[in-house]
This record gives sequence, C-alpha cells and structure tokens, in this order.
Amino acid sequence: MLRMSKLTDYGTVVLAFMASRPDSLISASEIAEATRMAVPTVSKILKKLTVAGMLDSTRGAHGGYTLARDAADISAAEIIDALEGPIAITECSGDHSHCSFESVCALGGRWQQINGLIRAALTDISLAELASPAELTEIRLQPALRRDARRLRTNPGNS
Repeated sequence: MLRMSKLTDYGTVVLAFMASRPDSLISASEIAEATRMAVPTVSKILKKLTVAGMLDSTRGAHGGYTLARDAADISAAEIIDALEGPIAITECSGDHSHCSFESVCALGGRWQQINGLIRAALTDISLAELASPAELTEIRLQPALRRDARRLRTNPGNS
C-alpha cells in the first residue's frame, strides 16, 4: 500500500490552515489549537517546512509563521519531499538505489517511469488546490504524461 506518514498528513493540514490566512503571522500554539494537534507535533512540522523554504518564521513574543510563497506556488510533491524525503515507490525508483537485484531486474525502468508519473501528478497539484478540495476536479497531467499513463494502462508489458 502506498501511504504517506501521519506527519505528512498533519503537515498538509497545517499548511492548508496557513494558506487560509496567507498574510497572518500565526504562532505554533495557535496552529495547534486550530488544527487540534499537539504543540510538539506542530512545532516539528513547522521546523521542517521552514527549513524547506515553505514557511518563514519570526522569533519573539509576537513571532510566528507565515507562508514564504503563495499557496499556488507550493506543490504537493514539495510538501511530501520536505516531510518524507524524495518520492520513491520502490527502492529502485529513488535517486540513491540500494537494491541488490537492480543489475538483473527488468522491472526497474518501469517502476522509475511510474514513479515519475506519480511525481508529475503531485507536482501539478498546489497547496491552494489542496486547501480547496472542492475546486480540484481532475489531475491536469501534461499531454505527454497523459499519453504515458494511458499507454501503461492499455499495454502494461511494454516499456
């Protein structure tokens, strides 16, 4: 089963909340209260998202966090990368494969292609769309990716 961690799930909730107040400086405790998450969990998420450049932080008694970029300019792929690491559905589809069967396996190229399609779909969905799911009606894949996805569905044995 492909599933992102709870931390990433919670991170998207935090970012969606931040996106609903794009010009506000919001403290970790305010975010925790609004999202009903524990402050330590929210703090951990905020730190990772700040390091990744999605949030700006201001220290002090009147400090807090704001989105570093417009929500439309932050992709779901970036969020996952920041909280999970690079997207890789199999060992061989990641950038730094350590699979001992890679040299004799005929499936690696296909998994890398599928991984690329998943990444492209996640790159095409913005935080703004995630924060407004009613407006997300379809994944808008580029024409070449749609063609590749269609070919994978209709002819799974060929590369």
